Amino acid sequence: MSVQSWTRPLLRSGRIASKSAAPKRTITNSAPKRSGTSEKPSNGNGGPAASTPSTWTGTSVLAVAAGAGAAGWAVASFTKGDGVPGTNLTLGPKKTLLDAGSAPRYANLKQMEKALDEIREALGDGDIISTDSDDLRAHGYSEWSSSNPEGLPVAVAYPRSTEQVSTIARICYKYRVPIIPYSGGSSLEGNFAAPYGGISVDFAYMDSIIQFNKEDMDVVVQPSIGWQDLNAQLAKMTSGLFFPIDPGPSAKIGGMIGTNCSGTNAVKYGTMKDWVINLTVVLADGTVIKTRRRPRKSSAGYNLNSVFVGSEGTLGLVTEATLKLAVVPKEHSVAVVSFPSIRDAASAAAGVMQAGIPVAAMEIMDEVQMKVVNMSGMTAPRTWKELPTLFFKFAGTKASVRENISQVQGITKSNKGSNFEFAKDEKEQKLLWSARKESLWSMLALRKEGEEVWSTDVAVPFSRLADIIEVSKREMDDLGLFASILGHVGDGNFHESIIYNPTKTGERDKVEKCVKNMVKRALEMEGTCTGEHSIGWGKKDSLLLEVGPDTLSVMRVIKRALDPLWIMNPGKIMDVP
Repeated sequence: MSVQSWTRPLLRSGRIASKSAAPKRTITNSAPKRSGTSEKPSNGNGGPAASTPSTWTGTSVLAVAAGAGAAGWAVASFTKGDGVPGTNLTLGPKKTLLDAGSAPRYANLKQMEKALDEIREALGDGDIISTDSDDLRAHGYSEWSSSNPEGLPVAVAYPRSTEQVSTIARICYKYRVPIIPYSGGSSLEGNFAAPYGGISVDFAYMDSIIQFNKEDMDVVVQPSIGWQDLNAQLAKMTSGLFFPIDPGPSAKIGGMIGTNCSGTNAVKYGTMKDWVINLTVVLADGTVIKTRRRPRKSSAGYNLNSVFVGSEGTLGLVTEATLKLAVVPKEHSVAVVSFPSIRDAASAAAGVMQAGIPVAAMEIMDEVQMKVVNMSGMTAPRTWKELPTLFFKFAGTKASVRENISQVQGITKSNKGSNFEFAKDEKEQKLLWSARKESLWSMLALRKEGEEVWSTDVAVPFSRLADIIEVSKREMDDLGLFASILGHVGDGNFHESIIYNPTKTGERDKVEKCVKNMVKRALEMEGTCTGEHSIGWGKKDSLLLEVGPDTLSVMRVIKRALDPLWIMNPGKIMDVP
């Protein structure tokens, strides 16, 4: 079994953690001691967590860093020579873990503890560092993620400023301690896992608006402010402006930058990369840089924003971001229309885009997902036709919204759409959009004990959207499992969600094969392995298939130049060499 295959899928049954809760901050001066019991710990919501000890020492954390068994720490600590510390480790079919002349890439436990002591001394704040066992689990394992490598951080740092982040990075660089950034904790591909131990840097206390420039329509923020919180504060200022990127409600700006996320508004407003003006970034050795100044446009030198946006913290830690803002539209409306088949719905979506109609959002849900919403009762008393359905948002002036609704209605009708409904007031808007809003939670509510949900996404050009959705849905239906399709079809992006029981022989393998087939299919259609979830730990093989070894080598060169010790979120996007 390769390091890459040591994963656990997403969303353990009945154990969804609240992402809005404040992080636990029980502070101790050393790593928690093993209790000697084999009892599985609670995840904080009453259910058993992953198969980890109930309490942890730093040694136990590091010992499982790359997988179970005595070989695990060897895999995590030793690497093949590439001009930076560590030589002669190969990980392949023969699994040669250590050859003669190998040397550790990362700090051992004693060195990590020394680094922690130095950080405490340098920052002088008693609650900057936590080694509480619950804190470590929360920052190394994700209920949301379809990919969870074994391993936990040895500590969690809670900096309050860019200067403190710089100090933490400088000391970690000195001792070769891995640094893993933590933002909203809702990523789906093992993005904040700690397979090599190290320190998780949680930006929970860095959640403020630093500067608001109404006339320039931009705002400077810290990484842990949520996009919903940002918009709520802008609304309180009666600014008439908002930040339009809308991923999951618990997402924070730092993680949104790291994954180059999007959301339902992407069809109109684009993705995170389109809204970043300038970044303050702490590099691996503690150096602080700014990528640009504050104008909307610049042709001065390399576009460093594009280097760091989507890099998942593997190149540096974003501590401030200057973001563009948009004008709040004067008028909104919502429409819903159903179709006899998923191909008809996808064809209609492509037709709307090809006609150049500026919809604000366009979402798809198949008949299974519509049934899920009805079964959950989350939109009661409203029930829905259990057919493939498109959901539209419109925004603009009253006249433009009215015209766009009429145009969309015509296109959907020509693609066998029926029961076209559009909202006449705000109450109806919320009602019609409720099925899309509750789609994920509706599916999670149907899981039985021991079941899990595997969720992933791809994106393809508009002209291939109907093809890939139709074929992928057919393969999902053949699984004989509860599986649905939903997504942001306005930009060719959709998601598969499959409920399965990992304890049933062969069930997980079937699901994994189905997911990998969808990715391969997308790549064959000139698409991408991920439209918005990012690569993380779970899609590294897919990235190689998508861009090829030469392009991946360029990424490695950039990584090595900015992070020669490979301590920044190691194992994400690409393997540790």
